[in-house]
Amino acid sequence: MCRKIFFRKMLNRPLSVFFKNLLAHEVHAHCDGPCGVYDPASARIAAEAVLSMTKKLIALEPPQGNDPAAWASYNNTFSRFVAIKEDQAKETKKELLILWTDYFKPEHLAAFPDLHETFWNAAKLCSATKVSIDQNKAEELMKVVEKIHNMFWQSKGRSDKWVTAS
Repeated sequence: MCRKIFFRKMLNRPLSVFFKNLLAHEVHAHCDGPCGVYDPASARIAAEAVLSMTKKLIALEPPQGNDPAAWASYNNTFSRFVAIKEDQAKETKKELLILWTDYFKPEHLAAFPDLHETFWNAAKLCSATKVSIDQNKAEELMKVVEKIHNMFWQSKGRSDKWVTAS
């Protein structure tokens, strides 16, 4: 019995030093700080890319016939457009969630009682546009991003205009 206690005590210190050095140290990312630098522009740009890629996918014509090179080119283009659309939908969601969770505070709910529902719907639309090729969903996403854009700038006491890209 004494031997077990002796070995346990003997190993306790080296093991605790070893495990202490394995533990992750606390780090801080830029977005964890109260920098106050927020802007819905990045969400808008990503949402515009989602809409653009959706339109391109719908307009993409499959080749006629069995030409392997034509089909390879078509499949490559289709795959690239889908990858971009999905990546940009994910980016839109990420940027919107940063605004929702980091910028907007409880006091904003008085001015925007539908704030949570708006962001929740926006996040759902990001997912919908990611998994489908639906121009209506992509256009809905643009409308909700515009609404969030307007809420954001109103909360700052400004009325920056939403300018539609050509």
